[in-house]
Amino acid sequence: MTTRAEKDALYALDISGAQWQAAPGSDPENRFEIALLPNGAVALRDPNAPDDRDLRYTATEWEAYCKGAADGEFDKDLSTTR
Repeated sequence: MTTRAEKDALYALDISGAQWQAAPGSDPENRFEIALLPNGAVALRDPNAPDDRDLRYTATEWEAYCKGAADGEFDKDLSTTR
């Protein structure tokens, strides 16, 4: 489990020089971008909402999300929003 101190440290990082990337071929008007951070952490942002704060995930959190997506854990949630 991620501790409050780990999250605080993650949000304290200066990521102003981060290299943001989106999925190849994604619609520029409707996509999110990620930036790889130190120690396997990831930042996530909506490039069309520059005033919104980015979200940051520790390596453990990001790995859990990716595994859940690969296993279809969110498929039911996605089918209700289409």
